[in-house]
Amino acid sequence: MNFSKMHGLGNDFMVIESITQDFVISSTKIKALSNRNTGIGFDQLLLIEPPRSSKFDFHYRIFNSDGNEVEQCGNGARCVGLFLVLKHLTNKKIINLSTNKKNIIINFISQDIIEVNMNEPVFSLSLIDISEKLKNYNFSVIKIIDDSLSCSLVSLGNPHCVIQVESVKNAPVKKISEIIEKKNIFPNGINIGFMQILNKNYIKLRVYERNEGETQSCGSGACAAVAVGIAKNILNKEVKVELLGGILLIKWKGFGNPLYMIGSARYVYEGHIYI
Repeated sequence: MNFSKMHGLGNDFMVIESITQDFVISSTKIKALSNRNTGIGFDQLLLIEPPRSSKFDFHYRIFNSDGNEVEQCGNGARCVGLFLVLKHLTNKKIINLSTNKKNIIINFISQDIIEVNMNEPVFSLSLIDISEKLKNYNFSVIKIIDDSLSCSLVSLGNPHCVIQVESVKNAPVKKISEIIEKKNIFPNGINIGFMQILNKNYIKLRVYERNEGETQSCGSGACAAVAVGIAKNILNKEVKVELLGGILLIKWKGFGNPLYMIGSARYVYEGHIYI
């Protein structure tokens, strides 16, 4: 099986296409491949498949390093777009992808700077898997650790919990995230973003991804944080997001409009492995 290693701002991927090659892979094998000491090492495995409808150019799936399939990956979408072009699987500058939850549109601004239409953020709690005790909340702000900590919930095809902090450097990201996980508020897990607002056009962000831990970058997490800030009218409609691995530009005109993410994608190396 041929594969490519790629990354978006340090969020790294094993990218496989099943268009010209056939294979079956298990969650056990994904776990083994993701191991950074004995395998290839990656945050997510991205699988590109033929389109499931004539409306789309390709279908793509995302698997976390623990083998579980998830709904969305913003950094991964940019890498998939670059992969398709580098492999001459398409010559289009605008690529329409379907995922298990939503379709996304990739637009090449330059050779490796890519804009992704992430669709409109969804703030309805009915679309986020939460425990029964939160069902009565009408908007996205909820108390998650007694009354001492609240967060805002939003979905970009995958669920996000955004917590505003004074300093991302000093935020106890791992400790708070593990408390949230143990309280089982979100039965299927949730991505947790810690947002520091420097000004209305610039934020810093750290993200603890479900089943992964903290990563260098999370594209959908950046989109979620900015969406929350704009919905609360504390951020402008164009925001730079500084993550551990680099900077993304997020644009959103507000409710009724799609949200756009702009950032880089990088090819690292090509390989093949016997499965």
